[in-house]
Amino acid sequence: MELLKAYLKERRLTLAAFLLFVGVFAVSFALYGLPLAAVAYPAGLCALAGAGMAVWDFRRAARRHKEMEQLRQMEPAATENKELRQLLGLRQQRSDLVFEAARVTQRDVSNWASTLVLDRGSQHGVAIGDCAVNSAGNLVGVVTDVGLNWCRLSTVLDTDSQFGARVFRTGETAVAGGDLALMSEGRLRLQYLSDSANLIKGDVIVTSGLGGYYPAGLVIGTVESVQTDDGGLARYAVLSPKCDVAAIQEMFIITDFDVIQ
Repeated sequence: MELLKAYLKERRLTLAAFLLFVGVFAVSFALYGLPLAAVAYPAGLCALAGAGMAVWDFRRAARRHKEMEQLRQMEPAATENKELRQLLGLRQQRSDLVFEAARVTQRDVSNWASTLVLDRGSQHGVAIGDCAVNSAGNLVGVVTDVGLNWCRLSTVLDTDSQFGARVFRTGETAVAGGDLALMSEGRLRLQYLSDSANLIKGDVIVTSGLGGYYPAGLVIGTVESVQTDDGGLARYAVLSPKCDVAAIQEMFIITDFDVIQ
């Protein structure tokens, strides 16, 4: 019954045109006084052909509806398979890390903060201080609050996020983190650069792993520009994050890793 209602709704214009045709035909029949025998046979053929076409069209619509329902039922399984493939790829790239797949359930993004709520918590082995990466292994942020089946993650853009960083090309170390002035632009800051630091546009910045707080080698972003602070004394770099914080829906929380000594 529901399928029939949906079909009639979808074909309402066609049905309206058909009824209009029947109405015009009936009026013409009455005005000109045509004998019933003259129109009964062709009218019957038209009605029979129309009914046959309607049945064929309805069956085709029913098959299409069934196929769409099957696709909708397959979506969860397809999503799960995609996550498993991504997780397998990450594990092959970084066998030193332990991952837990998670999805975004809430976004809290403003001029003052950039945090995400995920559907994984302490019962899944998630703890405060755990990092999260996207399917390519790029850093998304760090867990700052945990419940039984949820956690809150401060993204790399959030002002509370600070990571020991390393310039991949030169090995120079610094600190990367959110900056209030850059957050609205979707950028972060690389600071505490040495006087001899040699940065160029496009340099890849990764986590240093120093201190054992976070895993080493997670890509944070790339250098967009090198600037000097308002005092004219210290240099800093503006970074473009490799992870699209605004669009990400799925990620992988690193629940354990090998500490670099």
